[in-house]
Amino acid sequence: MVESSITLDLLIMGAGPAGASAALRARKLGLSVLLVDENPDAGGQVYRALPLGFTRSTGAPVSVEARIGDDLREALRQAGIQCLFGHKVWNIGSSLRTDLIGPNGSVSYQPRALLVATGTTERVVPFEGWTLPGVIGLAAATVLLKSQNMLPGRRTIVAGAGPLLLAVANGILKAGGEVAAVIDLASRGEWLRTAPSVVGRPDLLWQGMQWQAKLRLAGVPMLYRHAVRTATMHADGELQVTAHPVDAKGLPQEGADVVIQANALTVGNGLVPSTDATRLLRAQHRYAPALGGWIAQTDGDGRTSVKHLYVAGDGAGIAGAAAAGLHGELAALACAQDLGFASAQQLATERDKLQAQWRKPARFGRAMASLMALRPGAVTGITPEAIVCRCEDVTRADIDRAIQDGARDMNQLKAWTRCGMGPCQGRTCGDVAGALMAERMGCDREVVGYFTGRAPLRPVSLAEVAGDYTYADIPIPKAAPL
Repeated sequence: MVESSITLDLLIMGAGPAGASAALRARKLGLSVLLVDENPDAGGQVYRALPLGFTRSTGAPVSVEARIGDDLREALRQAGIQCLFGHKVWNIGSSLRTDLIGPNGSVSYQPRALLVATGTTERVVPFEGWTLPGVIGLAAATVLLKSQNMLPGRRTIVAGAGPLLLAVANGILKAGGEVAAVIDLASRGEWLRTAPSVVGRPDLLWQGMQWQAKLRLAGVPMLYRHAVRTATMHADGELQVTAHPVDAKGLPQEGADVVIQANALTVGNGLVPSTDATRLLRAQHRYAPALGGWIAQTDGDGRTSVKHLYVAGDGAGIAGAAAAGLHGELAALACAQDLGFASAQQLATERDKLQAQWRKPARFGRAMASLMALRPGAVTGITPEAIVCRCEDVTRADIDRAIQDGARDMNQLKAWTRCGMGPCQGRTCGDVAGALMAERMGCDREVVGYFTGRAPLRPVSLAEVAGDYTYADIPIPKAAPL
């Protein structure tokens, strides 16, 4: 393990809009900053950079997201902020000592403060067949389309909830693919009810209208208030997806099933704030379904219950990329104040300005989050045979059996079934498993809790941690005198 001797005021986990904006503001305020991300460059999911060696086609239109991402990355370079890309944080100590693994092995930093800006993970409500080849998340499809210009399949079904449905469907059309259908949990009425929040963002209103128009022009079937029931694979590798009507809560309703043939299915039921780092550090959390689920308790500036630990962006409650950047700046101001770089009075004007700027995009982001909120009926409809934890092949029946046998919180469920013990450490299954447990026990989500955060935060091999350490490096004590 390499120990850094560099004086470091603030280490920021995550170089998306929240983390990158926080780094820029903190550096401007005089803090020494280290920005860490697993990806090869800054930008996060929304403003993702092209992979190394890739270039945009000459004359091809550049999207708004691509321009914002390019500007953000250039601003980081101009500011001279120290960045460690391609590095994953696998452990954080109670003193905020942060252990990373990168291309050159292990390195450890001891910052005075830590800002977690790790965004969200995607939620998929399980159904029979969701682990088949050719079935991927909406977020994964976005990565393929944005950074690789690659289609999920020649003919793709787009299913789930939230604005990412329209974004992915249009991305597929733009890349030359065919969208077999869009299967949306929401109704047309639910989309219309978000209109007041979009009025303040005419750019996004116009973009949404264009997306809808392009889908209609392409003749894409739009199945509102429907959900995927099953996915099966034919011998030739083609998928057969069955969708059924549901009510506002996501419960299956009377009505004819719709059967669609395709060779790919992209599906996502919203986003869940990433809390693995804050859970590891035992910060206080609360369950806020309108904000995505479990989030660390913070004040308006991102301070948590742990001294000098901050959270910014969608990890503090889903509000969208535009709001995330401003929230990152607010957290940087709070950190600068707490570390003595400026007084509250000196920062008050800047804070008020940022808060005012944040409210408009946050209002829109929260409206979109409401469309992506976990619907209780969708959880009720998970069949006993459906796999909930795909890392350990734990089914809904296994979870129900554990609860029947006496498991009463998420950590007991984990110990009895191995749900959440796989490489993803419960990031994929934890939200749905918690909903199943609360429903079966007839209690609130706070009662069943969440999986305790544990190291490693990301899968790491012993070889990565040990580095070049060999048996010859083991100190052998001298033999004791007889």
